[in-house]
Amino acid sequence: MEKLLHYVWQHKLYAATPLVADSGEAVEILDPGLHNHDAGPDFFNAKVRIGGVLWVGNVELHRHSSDWFRHRHHEDEAYDNVVLHVVSHIDKRISTSAGREVPQVEIAVPDHIHNSYAELLAEEAYPPCYRVIPHIAPPAVRGWMGALTVERLEEKTCRIETLLRQAGGDWEQAAFATLARNFGFGVNSETFERWALSLPLSAAGKHRDNEFQLEALFLGQAGLLADEAVSPERRDDYFRRLQSEYSFLAHKFGLTPLPAKSWRFLRMRPQNFPHVRLSQLVRLYHRGAVNLSAIIGAADTAALRALLTTEATDYWQSHYCFGEESTHSRKVLQASSIDLLLINTVAPLVFAYGRNRYDDSLCERAFALLEETKAERNYITRSWEKAGLQVQSAADSQALIQLRKHYCDRRDCLRCRFGAEYLRSRRTISPL
Repeated sequence: MEKLLHYVWQHKLYAATPLVADSGEAVEILDPGLHNHDAGPDFFNAKVRIGGVLWVGNVELHRHSSDWFRHRHHEDEAYDNVVLHVVSHIDKRISTSAGREVPQVEIAVPDHIHNSYAELLAEEAYPPCYRVIPHIAPPAVRGWMGALTVERLEEKTCRIETLLRQAGGDWEQAAFATLARNFGFGVNSETFERWALSLPLSAAGKHRDNEFQLEALFLGQAGLLADEAVSPERRDDYFRRLQSEYSFLAHKFGLTPLPAKSWRFLRMRPQNFPHVRLSQLVRLYHRGAVNLSAIIGAADTAALRALLTTEATDYWQSHYCFGEESTHSRKVLQASSIDLLLINTVAPLVFAYGRNRYDDSLCERAFALLEETKAERNYITRSWEKAGLQVQSAADSQALIQLRKHYCDRRDCLRCRFGAEYLRSRRTISPL
């Protein structure tokens, strides 16, 4: 397999026997080069000595020499500076588009690496490398987990940057959309994000001091005050008052609401209904908690928790939908929900803003916040704990989610440091 050959070349894991080119000259690998993940040769700036002569250039890898022609590299000038062709089997001499013959060398994947890789691909249990986890040195584990956490934050930074572009460079609007998305808690996340981007904060800000107007604006812009959103028998006095107020505000600011059918209610707990979540956002916005400066300016994690603590507005403390009373409850945002907002909203926003402003201290604060927040508990974290890996904080759980999404699910064990440990291990490891 070509990917495995790449891995063996990159990490110099091939057999220690002397290498010989197809010309009969001795080959010494001084530097395998930098792995290229884009178009062009597989490795850049490699250093090899062939027949006593030092060559610095690019390296291309294939299973067979003839693959060079099958991929039409002999017609591509981008491959003219290849100084060595590394293959599993030499079956043909090759040349560049300029007619220069390229030296070739055969490299075999060691049996123990080939067998270990086959085991990883065939393993049905999750994680597939569970046998080796208890044997990996703690510093190696923590190093890889830290790198994965940063990867996760960088991925979320890309999403925030997309929101920032959609918001015309307005950081406050992008922060509002990020928070709103995570108030969807999965099911309605996309709709909450579209709602937040459709609601200009310049309009909401003019009515920040009036909770009723804010609620009319938030629910109305969500399409939840449209006639088709509520059956006639459920249109109580409060609904009609909100509907009338939103009609005035929509005309004033030229607003177009989302379609009411955008929202999902099926198999959802009532406390997660968008009416309730939006009313909690109303309370946050009303007291000035929903803005980037408040988040960045929070002194510590406790201050951030206090900032995000909210409850439903008065009407929704005894309702889950219009026109139907429920048992009175404050509908406070639970501590576990605040943890999720710290993980998925606050830490990524602080990290993204730090990257944007070239402020490493903010990036470090984002990482520290994850380390101070409880780990998420789900199938992924439980599986790794069963394998012997300690999940101590949200930084760890975020790392494992990143690992599952971008490595395990893709069976990309060759880019995973845990996978590398599994491949390097030649000892027999008994199952858990």
